[in-house]
Amino acid sequence: MAARPLLSCPPTAMKTLIGLLVATTLVISSGCAKTDWIERTLVTVDVTGTWYATMGGEGAFARDFLFDLEQTGSRVKGSMRYATTTGTSASSYAGARPGPIDGMVTGDVFRFRQTDGGVEGELTVSGDEMAGRASFLGNRPLSMRRIDPSSSPGSPPR
Repeated sequence: MAARPLLSCPPTAMKTLIGLLVATTLVISSGCAKTDWIERTLVTVDVTGTWYATMGGEGAFARDFLFDLEQTGSRVKGSMRYATTTGTSASSYAGARPGPIDGMVTGDVFRFRQTDGGVEGELTVSGDEMAGRASFLGNRPLSMRRIDPSSSPGSPPR
């Protein structure tokens, strides 16, 4: 006597069942991938322009900088320079020195670092203002205000 299979389904029913299982697996796995992809690429703000920055809070550790930023998609390129009208030519201030920066915008968060590794930071953008922390002489507060959405000014705001 021949052994009888445990499940006896017609071949078309078995193919349909396998097809449904494969389709369900693909739908569930693609749904998970889309959430991560969207979170990584979502850009809700544009930081292009010139930003006046105060690093370090109040007193002797405070220093004013200008950030000239240009955003393309989520990528940000630019430079950081001292905001001074007195012609001070100091090459470094507590590890923060003028130079090129690279950054990325995800949602409303702008992350940047100097290409030479001197300073890096993470700021939350709200309209023409950003606030967060930057690494220079420890982890210090950093606040920025956009002073020109498209070009660099000759001197910082008063």
